[in-house]
Amino acid sequence: MSILALLSDPVAWAALATLIVMEVVLGIDNLVFISLLSNKLPEGQRVRVRRVGISLALVLRLILLSTIAWIAGLVEPVFDLGLTGALGDHGQPSFETAFSVRDLILIAGGVFLLWKATSEIHHTLDPNDSGGETAEKPSIAISFGSAILQILLLDIVFSFDSILTAIGMTDQLPIMLVAVVVAVGAMLWASTPLANFIERNPTVVMLALGFLLMIGAMLIADGFGVHVPKGYIYVAMAFSGGVEALNIAARRSRARTRGH
Repeated sequence: MSILALLSDPVAWAALATLIVMEVVLGIDNLVFISLLSNKLPEGQRVRVRRVGISLALVLRLILLSTIAWIAGLVEPVFDLGLTGALGDHGQPSFETAFSVRDLILIAGGVFLLWKATSEIHHTLDPNDSGGETAEKPSIAISFGSAILQILLLDIVFSFDSILTAIGMTDQLPIMLVAVVVAVGAMLWASTPLANFIERNPTVVMLALGFLLMIGAMLIADGFGVHVPKGYIYVAMAFSGGVEALNIAARRSRARTRGH
């Protein structure tokens, strides 16, 4: 279908709007990770690393969109463990024993998120346990290059998820391209306010790390064929965020009362 035909097609506009919303929602995971990671850098490098990381996400997704046929083939099994145990209610394995490249990428990304979030939680709870480092240079500190590398690794995982979602919703490449560009642009716009909000409210850091643990577990489960509806995850995140917003408002109200 030509570009002019798409512009005059209400179905195409509806598909574009729906896909933009889906891409923005799927980008929340990546945005939380980038915000947490960038806040570990010196203040002068934070905006730059967020811009570079999100720009890399855009480049990756545009490259992957140009290889849709190859991406679609990544869901085909590449090996089968042939396990006969762990049978479900119908005599079938309760998890997949045949793994595709997509499954392996999701599992690796989930393990990385679990490791990263657990390390950050440990450091938050016990900041003095620096493994021999000085207080001025704790072991949790990262360099600019390390931050970019970690963001790039997670960008790959989330980009595959994003592109496969786009493929499942429409077969029009221009719609996919516009949706990805708009969604990544929204991520870029929201990255600094979100990172600053997390920086100003330390209790939100633990909540965000809990989200990353949950997302990591979901990625691993998805890689093993146990599909958890993402709506459940995002509703839980929204509910927890709402409760934390009430806590922040209550703390500010008490602070104003004490100030008077």
